[in-house]
Amino acid sequence: MDNLRKVFMYTDSVSAIVKRELETLQNELLAYENESDIWATPTGITNSAGTLALHLCGNLRHFIGAHLGATGYQRQRDAEFTNRNVARTEMLALIDQTISEACGALDQLVDDQLENMDDYSFGQSTAATSDFLIHLVSHLAFHLGQVNYHRRIITGVRGNVPVLELGKLHTMS
Repeated sequence: MDNLRKVFMYTDSVSAIVKRELETLQNELLAYENESDIWATPTGITNSAGTLALHLCGNLRHFIGAHLGATGYQRQRDAEFTNRNVARTEMLALIDQTISEACGALDQLVDDQLENMDDYSFGQSTAATSDFLIHLVSHLAFHLGQVNYHRRIITGVRGNVPVLELGKLHTMS
């Protein structure tokens, strides 16, 4: 298989998973009967579901949308952790915007961008874009799991919200 096809398959997969996880985040937020519970922080819980949603959107809009897609988004990371009581409808719209920006940027990636070791630098470390995208998907899934537990703790409702089945990803048969 040629490199260009591999790039498209890789970025298509990352894009599909990012979209799936962000749509699941929307379903999690919709599953709170009382909107104010999205912002609850009971003992032992540092971040509310709302805080995690804002953080995930800021993270993906910055590292994928702005960095790879040149969207012009300017991250305000501190605000992700200090803003409170953002309306659920506003957060759902922000997640839609994040899906659009992140998936749009991933659709535009080319082979050289995936292998460029200078694309992501942190302190003394650098990572190829392809590796960093895996990190971002893992980060998204980690915090989505926290939102799921937060919702179940706060609402007392067991079970998970609907998610796109793995077999329905375009790369699975």
